[in-house]
Amino acid sequence: MKHVGLTLSLAVLLAGCVSSGAKPAGSVDPSQIPINDPGPISGKGLEAVMGRNAQTLQSMFGEPRLDVQEAVGRKLQFSGEACVLDAYLYARNGGGEHIVTHVDARRSDGAEVDRASCVNALRRR
Repeated sequence: MKHVGLTLSLAVLLAGCVSSGAKPAGSVDPSQIPINDPGPISGKGLEAVMGRNAQTLQSMFGEPRLDVQEAVGRKLQFSGEACVLDAYLYARNGGGEHIVTHVDARRSDGAEVDRASCVNALRRR
């Protein structure tokens, strides 16, 4: 009889772990996030990349190391000896051509570096 009670208790606990397919409270569908105008250039020295399209980035840095299509945007990654640059492109106000709205930069070991310095280092190659 102990085993039946234990089995029933275990079954009830496991039933609580099964997903119903419903999204958890607070989760957001990325396609529903509005993409706003990035406004003024954020960060001195990033003028060369902010607001630019993929073709312009490729003409400056060459072929991207990664080209990742996301639900509502695109990520291009460029790398060189000095750094790795991730450029995130989204359509302004949810439509039109995808342009750079944000960039991240780091060394190959993951340490953060100045974004503008990385842009300049990659342009010199």
